[in-house]
Amino acid sequence: MTEAKPVTQRPWLVLAVLCAGFFMALLDGTIVNIAVPTLIRNIDASYSQVLWVLDAYLLIFSVLLVTTGRLGDVFGYRRLFLIGITVFTVASALCGLATSGSQLLAARVLQGVGTALLFPQVISSILTIFPPHQRGRAFGLFGAIAGLAPVCGPIVGGFLLAHAGWRWIFFINIPIGVGTIVLTLLYAPAMRSGGTRSLDLTGVALATAGLTGVVFGLIEGERYDWGTIAGPITIGSVIAAGVVLLVLFVLWQRRAENEPLMPLALFATRNFTVGNGIGFVFYAGMMAIPFALVLYLQSARGYSPLETGLVLLPGAIVTAIGSACTGRLTERIEARYILMSGLGLLAAGLLVLTFTTGPDTSAWGLLPGLIVIGLGNGATYTPLQQVTMHGVQPHLAGAASGTANTIRQIGTVLGMAVLGALLSARLNAALPAEAGRQAAQLPAHLREAFMTATARGAEHFSPPSPPGGLGAGDAALFQRLGHEAFTTSFSTAMHATFLAAAAILIAATACCALLAKQRKTG
Repeated sequence: MTEAKPVTQRPWLVLAVLCAGFFMALLDGTIVNIAVPTLIRNIDASYSQVLWVLDAYLLIFSVLLVTTGRLGDVFGYRRLFLIGITVFTVASALCGLATSGSQLLAARVLQGVGTALLFPQVISSILTIFPPHQRGRAFGLFGAIAGLAPVCGPIVGGFLLAHAGWRWIFFINIPIGVGTIVLTLLYAPAMRSGGTRSLDLTGVALATAGLTGVVFGLIEGERYDWGTIAGPITIGSVIAAGVVLLVLFVLWQRRAENEPLMPLALFATRNFTVGNGIGFVFYAGMMAIPFALVLYLQSARGYSPLETGLVLLPGAIVTAIGSACTGRLTERIEARYILMSGLGLLAAGLLVLTFTTGPDTSAWGLLPGLIVIGLGNGATYTPLQQVTMHGVQPHLAGAASGTANTIRQIGTVLGMAVLGALLSARLNAALPAEAGRQAAQLPAHLREAFMTATARGAEHFSPPSPPGGLGAGDAALFQRLGHEAFTTSFSTAMHATFLAAAAILIAATACCALLAKQRKTG
């Protein structure tokens, strides 16, 4: 690929501005999670509504990425980024002003639309404004933010909940969003792929409907016990319908003339195809780590959301630093070798956590495994972006970015569904025997209630609470034994989940051998 002249003389300033919006949107994916109990209390929202406040954001974001990536190719990356950041900022204000669960849900859907609009434009802009020999460092900055923002969410959210109230987890986006809009208008150049102004509307309809079916089914499967939703509609039928529509979408793309939504020519490039496969597996395997650790720290070890975020922060900082350094390293060493090392370190970090965590492990005991995982993440995000986008023609940058990120988001949702189900299944399998051992220490008249409360606690990933009417001594014993039964069983379940995730990441490591060698560009 010939080196093109950058479209701006200040590409790093432009990237910093775009990354400010990217960081804000990515932060919002996790900042709301710790506010669930507060939202239920303060706006009289049902538990189901609050779960949908979390899930709707992920659903909308995942479903629209293919379309919004292509829209950037058609109408320009800066224009789509500005529309996205504006929608996101307005939606954040509406979230903060919401007085009911339904209002908050509608505003979160709008936030998801804004995030989907702006997210692919950052990667497309990197390919547009940076010459090939500088893209490693640019993707390094992108990877640093991608690794740091999700962990910062609980920390920022916990601080705001403690000192300003839940509405400020949304209001804080407003000054950042307005500032990003102004700076984008001032410094970001107009960026378009040079393609025609056409959009494959049939492809949009098929892709959106198909992805909605698949992603909705994976997100909501456990809630409906993978069975009936209403009448004859089941989770299985929704997922199957989504898959059929996606097959029709691919067939339509083969026939679509001019500019299809997802040009199948992208997959003629070996690295794009293999890189997306690795990305899918990587994101699926990675979901076990934060999901299980957050539950372990909060439910089993009793940490607050803010304390949990602080425990995870060192690993996130290592990820951010590693991603930035890896960007430079990929200019001297082939990205596929760094990617292979990163994935191998992730699997090793999971093994370290498996053998060093238990019912009484402290935050310091987690640190070695978290540091290894942070190093692995730092050596994965940046080269994964590079190997996947290597060889993609600039006029297809938006389509490639949207497609790649959609595939990774589906991997994320699938990983949450599968590994979350494994964690739950292993917990339910280990808990009865452990609860039985602990119940032997209770007075006989409390043992049946103890077993019932322990089983109920497993459904909500939390230790059992003593029933009312007990004396202080019996209640304290009941609670202590229940906590010991839960933490021991949860540790066993978490270890099984980590081992499964490590196996997935080892498979992704092996797939790196299929990547083609990248030509050096300077």
